[in-house]
This record gives sequence, C-alpha cells and structure tokens, in this order.
Amino acid sequence: MTSKTFAKHLAGRFGIVAAGIAMTALLAGSALADPAIIYDLGGKFDKSFNEAGFNGATQWAKDTGGKFQDLELQNDAQREQALRKFASAGNSPILLPGFSWASALTKVAAEFPKTHFVLIDATVDAPNVQSLIFKAEDGSYLAGVLAALKSATGKVGFVGGMDIPLIHTFYCGYKQGVMAIKPDATVFENYTGTTPAAWNDPVAAGELAKADFDRGADIVYAAAGGSGLGVLQAAKDAGKLAIGVDSNQNYLQPGSVLTSVMKRVDTAVYNSFKDDANFKAGTQVLGLKDQGVALAMDDNNKSLISPDMMKAVDAAKAKIISGETKVHDYSTDNTCP
Repeated sequence: MTSKTFAKHLAGRFGIVAAGIAMTALLAGSALADPAIIYDLGGKFDKSFNEAGFNGATQWAKDTGGKFQDLELQNDAQREQALRKFASAGNSPILLPGFSWASALTKVAAEFPKTHFVLIDATVDAPNVQSLIFKAEDGSYLAGVLAALKSATGKVGFVGGMDIPLIHTFYCGYKQGVMAIKPDATVFENYTGTTPAAWNDPVAAGELAKADFDRGADIVYAAAGGSGLGVLQAAKDAGKLAIGVDSNQNYLQPGSVLTSVMKRVDTAVYNSFKDDANFKAGTQVLGLKDQGVALAMDDNNKSLISPDMMKAVDAAKAKIISGETKVHDYSTDNTCP
C-alpha cells in the first residue's frame, strides 16, 4: 500500500479530512490540510466584512471540491487559542479577516513557522504571513462623489463602527470625494463606540443615522460592520438613502441603498485558498486598479443613479488610477483634510 493510499484509508476510517499531524507526517510534508478562516467579532453572517470572507471560502469550495474549516469568535480573549488550535491541526493557510488579529498572530506565527497565515486589514512582518491591505479610501472617495451628486440638501452623513484609524480612513476618503464635487457640502461624522462591541450594535448606528437625517442629511454612509444594518434600516424608514460597505448590501434595502463600497475580501479569501502553493509573505495593497475595492452597481440601485452620475464616478476612478487624484490615506497621515 502506498503512503497516499494508506493516508486515504486513515481519512475514511477516522474522519480525518486531508489534515492532521499523522497525515502530514505520512505524506512527508505535502500540503493536504484544509485551509481555514477565523472570523472577527461580529459573526460569520454580518452581511458585511466577515460574510464576504465566508462567501469567498464557500465559492472556493464549490469550484474546487475542497473543504475549509471555520470558526466564529465570541470574544477577544479567544484569538490566540483559536489560532493555535487550527495551526496545531495542520490547517493552512489560516485566513484572518480584521486588524484585531495582528497582536495574536505576531505571537502564534512564530510558533508555527511552516503554517501560512493571511491577515486582512493589518500587517505582521513574518516569513509565513501575507498581509492584505485594501485601499478603502479610494472606494470611499467614489462613494463620496456619488453622494454629492445625488444629495439634494448638500448634507450627508457617515456612521463608522469602532472609532479607530482604519475607519477614519473610510470617512476621510468619503469626505474628500464629497468635497471634490460640492466644496460647500456638510459631512456629519459619527462612530458607534470605542470597543469591539461597536461592530454589532445596529440600534446605536440606526439612531446616529436618524440624527443625521434630522439635521438635514439625505444620504448616510455606514462603515460599521454588522452595526451598519441599522443605518440601512433607518434610511428606508426615513425615505432617505444609505451607502453600504464591504459586501454588496444593495439588496438588503432595495431602492434605499445608493451603492455599497465593496472591499473584495471574498476575492482575497478565494485567491488565498486557491494559490497557497504560490504563497508569498509580505504586504500587498489592493486598490481600484487591482479591483480590490469597487462600488456595487446592480438592479437594486440602478434606478437611483443617472448615466451622468455614473460617468462622473468613472472619471473620478480613472483619475485615481492614473495618479492624477491623490486620495488621502489616514493610516499614513492621521489628519483628515
């Protein structure tokens, strides 16, 4: 019996699915372990950031016939434990959506040098870590252009999740895009909190959006993870418009979502699972040119956007890609023009 046949026999008998220390040893280091994704706080089905990762993993499994492991965190204290669990089981690559993973990953990556880790929205400098950074400011700028063109009041809002530099990046890009079209516009800025609970508080986010609408805003951009669902609901209730984030959220409130600023986390997860054999450590920055960020356009919002508005957005996109327009990156300069 060959080593591969024997490994297959073990998998069938003991329920091992192309993973585990015993199988790894039998196959002399062949990478047969399942990939894995550990979602950030907010849950797998947050209709936003985490769910985009789940969708990418699910599509990879559908296309390849492969299997992946996943886990939803309940609190921050579980991060190191979860990482060690999957790394010890032989899972690789292990994909981690969310900047909050950086500290735990810095420790655990050093303990498992042969395991590949992929971190989204933060950087860890290690030979077995690939860091993926999305230029959220670019997509947010385009959303700002669209909001300024659509707004009848010249007042728009922004509801962020946790009050941290990453979310300020969304706000600053959005504000810059608005001001590029209407220099005298007003952009209201709000955040749902200062702890991780800010990502899962749609009631608070909805109240902030309502306050913006009461002050005259007619469009509010939500960059708040699961909390953003409250903004979308508030827009529908008020007969106003919202802008979704991370995933295409247009379908959640059809006719009330102007567009969604998509960070193609789904594509990043899919490609990381698919191309693990060509894994390269280091940092990759994904923007408009790489299709890492984009505005969602579909049947749910097409009636809200005129051809002239779309033409203006396309022109703004071309200028960003060419370098003619420089969108402010709050992560490198903690100011917001």
